[in-house]
Amino acid sequence: MGRVGRHLLLWFLGSLLGSSCIAGAGSEEAQTSTPAAPGVPHLPQPVPDTLEQRLKSCTACHGPEGRAGPDGYYPRIAGKPSGYLYNQLVAFRDGTRHYLPMGYLLSGMPAAYLHEIADFFSNAHPAYAAPAATSANAATLERGRLIVEEGDASLQLPACSACHGRQLQGIAPAVPGLIGLPRDYLNAQLGAWKSGRRTARAPDCMATLAMRLSDADVNALTAWLASQPVSQNARPALQFEAPAPLECGSLSRVALP
Repeated sequence: MGRVGRHLLLWFLGSLLGSSCIAGAGSEEAQTSTPAAPGVPHLPQPVPDTLEQRLKSCTACHGPEGRAGPDGYYPRIAGKPSGYLYNQLVAFRDGTRHYLPMGYLLSGMPAAYLHEIADFFSNAHPAYAAPAATSANAATLERGRLIVEEGDASLQLPACSACHGRQLQGIAPAVPGLIGLPRDYLNAQLGAWKSGRRTARAPDCMATLAMRLSDADVNALTAWLASQPVSQNARPALQFEAPAPLECGSLSRVALP
């Protein structure tokens, strides 16, 4: 079954089973029924209202323990800062970040559920896969490295590492890591920032920076990032080493349970 077919199936199951089953759509429990004795109505088996059940809809696309989907698009969510994950879950739920399957699955979920999910994946650290081989040439990769590690003053671009950490693993509680992610996903997100399809709370620093990147620079940036191996002990930094070069509204968005 293709990606679109899988999502349509999830929507269909959700509409049949009700909002309490949305997070478990696609699970065995949600699709099986308890055997009935002769003459007894055939009733669906209740779906457990547990964190384990709710996580099944996440790992169906993002892979076991959130280590990344197999298709090169769904990103690794394991080990990302909890505040960042929570912010994204809220954005999908409330429609300020647009991806229909995520919005549907999260519809109606309370903040407490979203915090549980974010905390679970933040504390998961499955092994990183080796980076995929790249077809980018040496000049392209070097341009990507320069943008990431040094920035480009002529374009008013600070180094990516100035906000995402020297090891590019993010900074707690709300800045995501940039390596260990599929290149298709990185391209899609930078393209969405450039086109205005993805936005964040004002001041939207990522939109500002993405619009300063040419398509060639996006290509170089994502080629270099996706080609970097990740240490199995990598973790987000606990604080900025220096003040962030831009003010970002998303850094103040993390809410307490």
